[in-house]
Amino acid sequence: MAKFLLIRFSSIGDIVLTTPVIRCLKQQVKGAEVHFLTKPSYRCLIENNPYIDVLHLLDSNLSDTIRELKKENFDYLIDLHHNLRTFVIKQRLGVLSFSFNKINFRKFLLTAFKINCLPRQHIVDRYLDTLRLFDVKNDGQGLDYFIPEKDKIVVKNFLSPSHHAGYVAFAIGAQHATKKLFPEKIVKILIGMKKPVVLLGGDEDRKWGEEIVQKAGSLVFNACGRCNLNQSASLIEQANVVITPDTGLMHIAAAFKKKIVSVWGNTVPEFGMSPYGAHPDSLIVEVKGLPCRPCSKLGYEKCPRGHFKCIKEIPDEVIIDFVEKNF
Repeated sequence: MAKFLLIRFSSIGDIVLTTPVIRCLKQQVKGAEVHFLTKPSYRCLIENNPYIDVLHLLDSNLSDTIRELKKENFDYLIDLHHNLRTFVIKQRLGVLSFSFNKINFRKFLLTAFKINCLPRQHIVDRYLDTLRLFDVKNDGQGLDYFIPEKDKIVVKNFLSPSHHAGYVAFAIGAQHATKKLFPEKIVKILIGMKKPVVLLGGDEDRKWGEEIVQKAGSLVFNACGRCNLNQSASLIEQANVVITPDTGLMHIAAAFKKKIVSVWGNTVPEFGMSPYGAHPDSLIVEVKGLPCRPCSKLGYEKCPRGHFKCIKEIPDEVIIDFVEKNF
């Protein structure tokens, strides 16, 4: 029996994108014992995964984490995060390790000089490259997301009757402002769609959600800050269509094979993180041809040039038409 330690500390989307690695390793390497190390704040993404034998949580003191990991006597370490802390862990554990290539220099060339020499390969497949020695192949089953029974939402008990026959899940939050749509633009889209909608986001998005509901009308339900991540995932799983920026909920929607309208602001799908394995009718919406885009591989709190064109010029009618045809 071979014992593997997989490491990915954060964040939501990145961890969901590791799930094919976890599943393929467990199913294809006979007798594999799979351990996973992540931050405590992301345990809900991993703790219900049946392909993981043991979940480890990163302690605030790295030495304490390493001390506990040493007791496991791992045979192999699969580093899917590849930063300074994982380097220290690899050095201290001293086992054979395989690391994910983050291709940061190539991303820098694209963001700084608009020179695109990125591989035409999704990050999922680059994650899976770390298992080549073990003859692990992509099984083509896409991403996984497992919701515990306690967090599965019964729509008829949670939403009003107007939403019982179906709704659009609209993720309005994102970690960076240059990724998410402004409330006034969301309102225009919702009024144009005239469909039941559930707004999804964290507690920090609740105020925006309330503002949107006031202007867009009674067909819009603000679930921002009212659901934990698994409950938000449950609402996504039951939605007819999902509208989302380049964020963690986009990848959760892809795990459920939903029809997704993914809206791209300052980032681009060429980074290799487009919705993986989503419904084939899914749509990518972006403003192409902007000389300043992409400006970052992650995002900013303010547009570096002050105009937010990558968000403001997103065509509302394209999103509205997609929902009309796919609801």
